[in-house]
Amino acid sequence: MKKHSTDNLIIGIDAGTSVIKAVAFTLDGRQVAVASRHNRYTTADDGRAEQPLAQTWADTADALRALGDEVEGLASRTAAVAVTGQGDGTWLMGPKGEPVGDAWLWLDARAAATTAALARSDADRARFDATGTGLNTCQQGAQMAHMDRHCPERLNQADVAFHCKDWLYFNLTGVVATDPSEASFTFGDFRTRAYDGTVLEALGLSHRRGLLPPIIEGTEQTHPLSESAAAATGLRAGTPICLGYVDMVMSAMGAGVHTGEAGTACSAIGSTGVHLRSRADRDVLLNAERTGYVICLPMPGQVTQVQTNMAATLNIDWILSVMAEMLTEFGQPVTGRDLVPRLDAWLRDTTPADLLYHPYISEAGERGPFVEARARAGFIGLSTRHGFKEMLRAVVDGMALAAADCYAVMGDPPKELRLSGGAVRSPALRATLAAAVGSPVRVCSRDEAGAAGCAMMAAVAIGAYPDMEACIADWVVPLFGERESPDPAIADRYQSLLPAYQQARQDLLPVWASLADRKGV
Repeated sequence: MKKHSTDNLIIGIDAGTSVIKAVAFTLDGRQVAVASRHNRYTTADDGRAEQPLAQTWADTADALRALGDEVEGLASRTAAVAVTGQGDGTWLMGPKGEPVGDAWLWLDARAAATTAALARSDADRARFDATGTGLNTCQQGAQMAHMDRHCPERLNQADVAFHCKDWLYFNLTGVVATDPSEASFTFGDFRTRAYDGTVLEALGLSHRRGLLPPIIEGTEQTHPLSESAAAATGLRAGTPICLGYVDMVMSAMGAGVHTGEAGTACSAIGSTGVHLRSRADRDVLLNAERTGYVICLPMPGQVTQVQTNMAATLNIDWILSVMAEMLTEFGQPVTGRDLVPRLDAWLRDTTPADLLYHPYISEAGERGPFVEARARAGFIGLSTRHGFKEMLRAVVDGMALAAADCYAVMGDPPKELRLSGGAVRSPALRATLAAAVGSPVRVCSRDEAGAAGCAMMAAVAIGAYPDMEACIADWVVPLFGERESPDPAIADRYQSLLPAYQQARQDLLPVWASLADRKGV
């Protein structure tokens, strides 16, 4: 391991949808302190989800000042700052650096009809072949196409279309820029890491090309903290600022999606399930359904293929809350959270059986590895011999089979699956994921993976490490837990269940459509 000064620090900023975090790390990756501020956004019945740009910058600056209160001499000790943030969405800025309205977040659904029309067009195949990314309402390309059709004055007032981290980078440095990851999966080609005219044409945005910011590589180029940003944050003017990649891959980097071996993957198991596979860009497999993302990693020729489930642990929360409501009705007041400690014991009492559960409990349906807003959760195969424990087991199995379903469209099972998220503290849940995906699993103990991922980029940019691989060896690999291999017999059981799970979700499409029609959805 390379020796570094224990006095110097790197700050990673992770500006999420709900929380903005500023995290201080030593140059060899030890987390020193974290400060956070709640982020705020508004929603409305028309599908809007908006966030004020000025507020987001003010909250970020406040988080950095709060970190300074936690770490003695932070300003003089900071060797670099790196920034990542929530992906997708549209953050428009005018010619004098002023916001053009509030940002449309990735949660915004107003572009749904425009997105559906674009996805049906003959040009979408060429767009998908370049970006490797299925079109959805989250994305800036779809949102800008919708604005161009329905409220072009917004785009007419803008000088540049940012993503969240790009807006923060501008406020920190005064530099207009974006990174290769969001640029390529939205408007470009993941192989060239550059904008692509075919993609812009497919989106009907060729005439808006001037709104796209220049692309810079954060491991190679930094810009100094401006005087005004120094006054706002309490840091020293001139401190090198690194523009990270989108938060999804920064979190995956911090959790170990890529450590140099071929075939590694990472699943973040939270309310949603995010499944990322590291591979060379020449080996990417594009599915016929045109779903998922291909997102560049900050290493030449290396990308992640991504599929995401709308609901992962939300399904467990649901069934535990149902049980909690029943117990409360009978005079034993508990919450679903109170029942979580019983989860492993209940799962140990059961084994995968002939009961299927599709974990589409979110009101938004599903987006990986298929896109269907009307998809809903349900059990198949219930009989009188099934009780609560068997239903709970089926819910957990369904969540794991959803992960396996996502990895199946990306090729063979990963050689090793790295896990992150609070739910993977459960040994039974880890064993279920390992068996369903058919891969050994490991847990990385990194707490703030997103901030760590972009801080690693800064460490390379300032020369503390020669490349990302060397930095990962210090920052990530030592934090891995023991390798946990799947039980072969149980893995075989899941492999026999997966085809039925997949066939059933395909056969249920007209049923979901009929139910949605009855509800007027």
